[in-house]
Amino acid sequence: MKHAKNNQNGISRRQFTLSALAGTALFASNPSFAESKTDQIIRIGFISPRTGPLAGFGKTDPYVLSQAREALKNGLTIKNVNYSVEILDRDTQSDPSRAAQLAKDLINNEQVDLMLAVSTPETINPVSDACEAAGIPCISTVMPWEAWYFGRGAKPGEPSPFKWTFHFGFGVEEFYQAYISQWALLETNKKVGVMYPNDADGNAIRRALIPKLEAAGYSIVDPGPYETGTTDYTSQIALFKREGVEIFNSFPIPPDFAAFWRQAAQQGLTRQIKICQIAKTGLFPSDIEALGGLGNNIGSAAYWHKAFPYRSPLTGQNGVELCDGYEAATGKQWTQQLGASLSLIDAGIEALRMLSDPKDKAALAAAIGHLKTTTIGGPLDFTSGPVPNVAFGPIIGTQWIKSEEGPHQFDYVITENTTDKNVPVQRKLALYNS
Repeated sequence: MKHAKNNQNGISRRQFTLSALAGTALFASNPSFAESKTDQIIRIGFISPRTGPLAGFGKTDPYVLSQAREALKNGLTIKNVNYSVEILDRDTQSDPSRAAQLAKDLINNEQVDLMLAVSTPETINPVSDACEAAGIPCISTVMPWEAWYFGRGAKPGEPSPFKWTFHFGFGVEEFYQAYISQWALLETNKKVGVMYPNDADGNAIRRALIPKLEAAGYSIVDPGPYETGTTDYTSQIALFKREGVEIFNSFPIPPDFAAFWRQAAQQGLTRQIKICQIAKTGLFPSDIEALGGLGNNIGSAAYWHKAFPYRSPLTGQNGVELCDGYEAATGKQWTQQLGASLSLIDAGIEALRMLSDPKDKAALAAAIGHLKTTTIGGPLDFTSGPVPNVAFGPIIGTQWIKSEEGPHQFDYVITENTTDKNVPVQRKLALYNS
C-alpha cells in the first residue's frame, strides 16, 4: 500500500513524522531557542480574596482583570522588545494559609516574575512573606502599612528587613486626619467607643490611633481586643451605654460588624450614637445593604472613589469610566475596590516599564523601590514613604446616604479630603441619627 498523502500539501505521513521529530530534536538541542520564547513572556501573579468573609474585597477583581488583560492583549513593549503578559489570578477564599500556599505555587510552579497582592493582612502578609523568602518582587495595597511593615517583623528605627516586598497605601495617620477633620465639626461629648479585633489590623490601629485621638481631646472607651467570629457583643454594648459614648469606631470584618450593629440596635446603643465611623467593613454597598435602615448615615473611609481625578496609565480609564463600565457589564453598584485593584496593576506595569530586562528580578525589585508614578488611585512615590518599602496613599472620609433617586439603595458620598486635596468634597458628614 502506498503511503497516504496529506491532502493539503502532498507530504506523506512518514515525511511529516520525520520532519516533526527533527523539529523536536532541533528545539531540544537548542535550549537558547526555547529560552528566548519563554523569556518573552512576563508572568504576573495576582492574589485576592474573592470568596469567604472578605469576599467584598475581591468581588470586582474579575472585571478589573478583564480590563487589564484587554489593555495588554498585544503585549508590553519594553526597550523595543515586545513581551506577552500573563496575569495568573488566584482566590484565597479569605484564608491566610491558602494565601501562602497559592503564592508558593505561583512562585515554584508557575514561575511568576512579579507578584501582586491586594486587600487585608489575611491575604497580603502571607503572600508577602512567601515572596520575601523566595526572592520574588511583590507589590501590595489595601491594608494599613503599619500592619504590613511592623506586623511582619520590622522594628521602628531599624533598617528594613525587606528586599523583595513593597506596599503602598494608607496608614493610621490618614485615618486620624480623616476622622478628626470631621468629628471636630459636630457637637458630641467626645467619648469614643472603639471595637478593635485581635488581628493585625486591630492591633496596629489600637497601638497607634488611640494615643492620637486621646491627644486630640477624645476619651476612649475600649473593652479590649475581641476575637474574629465573636457572636455575642452584650458586654461591649453594655459598657458603651454605661459610659455614654456618642462616637463609635471599629475595624472589623463585615460579618462581625453586622452582628454587633444589629445587637447594638436591639439593646438601644445606636440611639445614643451620633457618629458611627467604621473601616474594613462598610466599604462596599453589600455591607451596608445587609443592615437595612441601620446602614443609613454610617461613616466610612475610602482608599479610592469614582470621583478621584486620576486616570489609569494602563487602560486610560478615569474613575467614572471604570465604574460605569463595571455597572454596565454586571448590573451591580460600583465599589472602591475597582480603582484600588487597578492601581495595583498600574503600579506593577509601570515598574516593569522601567527595566531593560523585565525578567531580571533583582532589577525589578530595585525599580519598585524607586517607582514614582501616578495610577488611577493618585500619585505613588516609593522614594518618600514613611519607612522603606512603603509609599503613602490617602484615606478619604465618606458616608453612606439613603438614595432618594437613582438605581442604588445607598449613595457613597465624599465628606472630607484632608489627605488628598485634589479629591472633591461632596457634602458634610451628617449625624448618624439625623
